[in-house]
Amino acid sequence: MHQINRNPYTFTLRVQYRSSDYLANLVSIAENYKGTVLHADVKVLRENLTSADVVISVEQPEDQKWIEKAVNQLNGGDIVELLEEIMYLHKGGKLETTLKNPIRTKEDLSKVYTPGVAKVCQAIVQDHTQAYELTTKKNTVAVISDGTAVLGLGDIGPKAAMPVMEGKAALFKQFADVDAVPICLDTKDTEEIIAIVKALAPTFGGINLEDISSPRCFEIETRLRNELDIPVFHDDQHGTAIVVLAGLLNALKVCGKNIKDVKIVVNGVGAAGISVSKMLLHAGAVNLIGVDREGAINRLHTYDRAHWSDFAQITNPGLETGGLSDVIKGADVFIGVSAPGVLKLDDVLNMAKDPIVFAMANPTPEIDPAIAAPHVKIMATGRSDFPNQINNVLCFPGIFRGALDCEAFDINDEMKLAAAEAISSVIDPSELHEHYIIPDAFDPRVVERIRTAVARAAFESGAARKNLFSGIN
Repeated sequence: MHQINRNPYTFTLRVQYRSSDYLANLVSIAENYKGTVLHADVKVLRENLTSADVVISVEQPEDQKWIEKAVNQLNGGDIVELLEEIMYLHKGGKLETTLKNPIRTKEDLSKVYTPGVAKVCQAIVQDHTQAYELTTKKNTVAVISDGTAVLGLGDIGPKAAMPVMEGKAALFKQFADVDAVPICLDTKDTEEIIAIVKALAPTFGGINLEDISSPRCFEIETRLRNELDIPVFHDDQHGTAIVVLAGLLNALKVCGKNIKDVKIVVNGVGAAGISVSKMLLHAGAVNLIGVDREGAINRLHTYDRAHWSDFAQITNPGLETGGLSDVIKGADVFIGVSAPGVLKLDDVLNMAKDPIVFAMANPTPEIDPAIAAPHVKIMATGRSDFPNQINNVLCFPGIFRGALDCEAFDINDEMKLAAAEAISSVIDPSELHEHYIIPDAFDPRVVERIRTAVARAAFESGAARKNLFSGIN
């Protein structure tokens, strides 16, 4: 059984005190209750009054309560605020704007703003492509959401969605040095969202749509891809699909199976499930069956949802019927983008030899990995505390890095397939094994492999304005 990692729990006590020995006593209390003071930011507020943010690490959250209770009894000072680590990291947001070049003099001011900037404006008027070279457009992506399908939280609205969009922007910068701007829209109207994004588009080199509920997300992305001249990418659909394919390509190598020959069951026919299925079909899968609450999607059935009717036409070649327990029989691969606990042990036992299970519901997978692992060849989840994490952060920074660098006007199927193959290629065949089919997000090779593969695929498929490989074999 894979053990969950126990990372120390960190919190911050913001205190104000008058007594000179107050801080030393606080440190002693923390140590007595199994805590470690990591650091203290001290600030003198006025004579005889000092403030300190004391960061304390403990093994168990319960230890925090004992430390807080004991510090409250200390004389000479008071706890002003308790800041848990996550809340502390989010205070004031996770992003800030910085200058590439400092503005120190009037001469600097005249160059970066009026009158000097007029020359730059005129250059772009004469040649609109100069916006890529003379503005932030070249390296900037908009992360846009309406807050209707945020993580496992659902429709929480644009204000509550902002921390997620900020986090996405932070990951763009951390992993691929892409500047990203979080934008949360206070509307659920499809036409209004499309109009707003189109109006914002001149500022950006790409649009990353995020956490927009199905089926609206399909029309929004399709329309924007058709009507804009910059890449539009709905990460919940395509990022998931790309990383799933990358992991599956390596899992099949470990199992000695071919994607053209295996039976694949995809549980959950929403935005992610449909995109995953299309990606696998594009990569060569043939026998793929989508299952939702109403059972196996079958082209002989009539559906009220247009996206299910379309999906039925390209899947389930054997016209199988029934629920998950029916169609999972003899399946080589299970891919779950659905709900906790829907895959039972009996279902796993009815799969083909050396089954592959990707149970990606978060935070609770479709089946407990500890239960499934002894009976499968490959087990993957969306969680970081189990092997083989299928994580979108492996994809979206690199795919936009490549798209921006070649000034692509789309992210097409060829670029997505190239991204998946690039991710899988990071792991040498000699290194592949049951618990290592997908690289770590912090592996520096990931973004560069994706960047190169995506830019090449963009140029070869006619989706790039710039060839990064002229003169290079």
